[in-house]
Amino acid sequence: MPAKRPLSCFVIVKDEGDRLNRCLASLHGWVDQLIVLDSGSTDNSVDIAKEYADEVYETDWPGYGKQRNRALSYCQHDWVLNIDADEVVTPALREEIISTLEQEHLDATMIKFPWHTIFLGSTLKHGRYSTPQGKLFFKKGAKFKEASVHESLIMEEQRILVLKSPLLHYSWRDYQHAIDKHVKYAALSARDKFAKGKKSSLGYACLRFYADFIQQYVIRGGFLDGKAGFMMALILAQYGFHKYAALWAMNRQTVTETENG
Repeated sequence: MPAKRPLSCFVIVKDEGDRLNRCLASLHGWVDQLIVLDSGSTDNSVDIAKEYADEVYETDWPGYGKQRNRALSYCQHDWVLNIDADEVVTPALREEIISTLEQEHLDATMIKFPWHTIFLGSTLKHGRYSTPQGKLFFKKGAKFKEASVHESLIMEEQRILVLKSPLLHYSWRDYQHAIDKHVKYAALSARDKFAKGKKSSLGYACLRFYADFIQQYVIRGGFLDGKAGFMMALILAQYGFHKYAALWAMNRQTVTETENG
């Protein structure tokens, strides 16, 4: 059996003390380099990180994309695992990653995992939050898009392999956290669009509410996840509305300020 390719792993953190232990415990002892970047936590996140990680850095917060690129720069190995503090690597996924990295001829540059998102005590098996996530990748030529949120990974060449075992995703602590997080991300995304000169209208924002609900609940099968699927479809519909309503508000404020001198 060939030796496993060495693996770096990084986690970016802020005020995740209530769930960081579970995340880092699932990584400790089998990744070859475990890195945590903390951006000003006021809880015990740094203390927890130091119990598990090989390297802990306390930094400012430059935005999601820039912070992930900063973390990537500390990774010493060719293969990198990018896990968030609200995610947990299952034992089955750990063993599948190890066996994959032991393959003599590994052609992939991007390895995706099934995403099992937990919401209101249920596992979402359909829709946006069930899509396999590209969390393990070959570092050479890779960098994260420097967006405020939804920072995709840019690669020179992407050859995808999808594993069978799941990554558990505990994105929201409760219903309010789910709403607050989606509104925050909607505003950040709107800000990025505004910086690029994008426009919107209230009519389009309303249209996105209904279109995004149908996309999540009907087309992508959210109705198969029962009441939790219905609630998630509504939350994602609100996210679409808030994103384009916020963009409209930014454009309107700019016009008003210009007219008023």
